[in-house]
Amino acid sequence: MATPDPVFTMTATPVELLATVLFGLAVVHTFCVKRFAHLAHRFPAGSVAENLLHFLAETEVVFGLWAAVLFLGIAVLQGSVQHAVAYIEGLNFTEPKFVLVVMVVAATRPVVKLAESFISLAARALPFGESTSFYLAALVLGPLLGSLITEPAAMTLLALVLKRRYFDRGISTRFAYATLGLLFVNVSIGGTLTHFAAPPVLMVAAKWNWDTWFMISHFGWRAAASCAVSAAIIAWAFRKDLAGISVEADASAPVPVWLTVVHVGFLALVVAFAHHPEVFFGIFVLFLGVVTATAEYQTPLKLREGLLVGFFLAGLVTLGSLQAYWLKPLIQNLGGGALYFGATGLTALTDNAALTYLGSLVDGISDDLKYALVAGAVTGGGLTVIANAPNPAGVGILQDSKVFQDEGISPLGLFLGAALPTAVAVLFFWLLR
Repeated sequence: MATPDPVFTMTATPVELLATVLFGLAVVHTFCVKRFAHLAHRFPAGSVAENLLHFLAETEVVFGLWAAVLFLGIAVLQGSVQHAVAYIEGLNFTEPKFVLVVMVVAATRPVVKLAESFISLAARALPFGESTSFYLAALVLGPLLGSLITEPAAMTLLALVLKRRYFDRGISTRFAYATLGLLFVNVSIGGTLTHFAAPPVLMVAAKWNWDTWFMISHFGWRAAASCAVSAAIIAWAFRKDLAGISVEADASAPVPVWLTVVHVGFLALVVAFAHHPEVFFGIFVLFLGVVTATAEYQTPLKLREGLLVGFFLAGLVTLGSLQAYWLKPLIQNLGGGALYFGATGLTALTDNAALTYLGSLVDGISDDLKYALVAGAVTGGGLTVIANAPNPAGVGILQDSKVFQDEGISPLGLFLGAALPTAVAVLFFWLLR
């Protein structure tokens, strides 16, 4: 095991310092989106000021907007637009592209109806009312399903199902934020049963030789237990709210079995080629052709939502890639519990996949510290919208629900809603290790 440096030292270039300032402004911006939405109502409808403030109130544009400022800043500091172009071309945008595609494919009507049927089947085995049973099945089994179909796909499916069943049914704001926090935390930890589904695990699995058996034995059972306990606590705390929600039958026309199989096949292919954007974009184009030909069984594609989420993540990659100069030394100088809780806290301020990637660059890191870093990264993945790559997809879908459509999703409300499930995750991933 390498001995940590006794003194925290770092050096930064002017571009890195600019990126850190802009990254900080972007984080502050995410906490101000609700304020921008309030300010927009003070101006005449359709005015330039109202439209501009509504634009600034869109969570998904935040990091892309500040990344554009960084592009201009690099051009000015380096004295050439070509330097800024070279920086952008040197980044890896595979994850934002994948999230865009998998979100659109997973949000189609055949896939969503299949997922809802699966959850309903599991809910029938629970000895509670239909609304409570479905809630528990969705928020325990759904996130764990992310270990097979990837976390972004699981987030998309669950957000759509929960939106129709609960968020659009006039539930209280407290219940909505508790459910939102539970969803984000459980999806963050629910993808850890395999070595390929959770972005922070994917960043280190190959280098550290973590396979699926390793993930199940060290992370998976903890994730399953944490998801179950957190969902049970929230369901019990809001049992009266759940009991007051009536379940309405889906009156829409059934989807042919063959079409569902085709959609699942497309989803499987996209997941299988998740690291090859040239391939999965080709699959996506074929998928769009099938959707067009079967329009009578489809609902409008979530293209706008997918594009906004991809833009958000691309901006996060652009700004986050220049934070290594301070994050990597910080990781090197932490150990044991400090690294676990430090990673949990840092994840709220930066993407957890970026955090574990930087940790993988530290030479001589022990097995205990490897576990602490990744466990902390997934534990804190539900605290903010930027903490985990799938979170913007959930925000993009749920912010238009009945409970959030007037004022949007509050970052503070999300943080408070995620606090209890995060504490339960700390219990299973660290205190009971």
